[in-house]
Amino acid sequence: MSRIGKSPINIPTGIEVKLSDDNVVTVKGKLGELTEKIHNDITVEINEGIIEFKRPSDQKDHRALHGLSRALVNNMIVGVSEGFSTVQELVGVGYRANATGQVLELALGYSHPIVFELPNEIKVTTTTEKGKNPEIKLESIDKQLVGQVAAKIRSLRKPEPYKGKGIKFKGEVVRRKAGKSAKK
Repeated sequence: MSRIGKSPINIPTGIEVKLSDDNVVTVKGKLGELTEKIHNDITVEINEGIIEFKRPSDQKDHRALHGLSRALVNNMIVGVSEGFSTVQELVGVGYRANATGQVLELALGYSHPIVFELPNEIKVTTTTEKGKNPEIKLESIDKQLVGQVAAKIRSLRKPEPYKGKGIKFKGEVVRRKAGKSAKK
């Protein structure tokens, strides 16, 4: 049995969850509204502030969908109540980030600045302090969208293993390699 799929979700106060006939779950909270289509094989039951997910059999596909469906709805509830955020650091001399509206302009050591347009659902802030690496903070109610945009920004200049330069997540440890002088 899927341990994640079996555990029920408690609906916090101030969050409204609706289930339509075609298995579409809509979650509305103080930060916004999210909808997700749940697979037809998975049945969703909403009773007295608790959401439960049930599957028809123990087939591999049904077990996978069971846990996935529960995790998606749980992320929607957390998103509309608290929101999700991720922080990235720009490590390198001359690396800069500047956000104006939904446009993020990055200087990453290339011959030209990179202009990255963000979706409307994401709020971006950049901070630059003397003596510290510039940081990019992405915030949204959609966990999947925050992760996807953060991965796309990181792919513009991944951290390299010799000096550690590039875009990395806050707290990420970059495995470093010894250079050719250490080979002797």
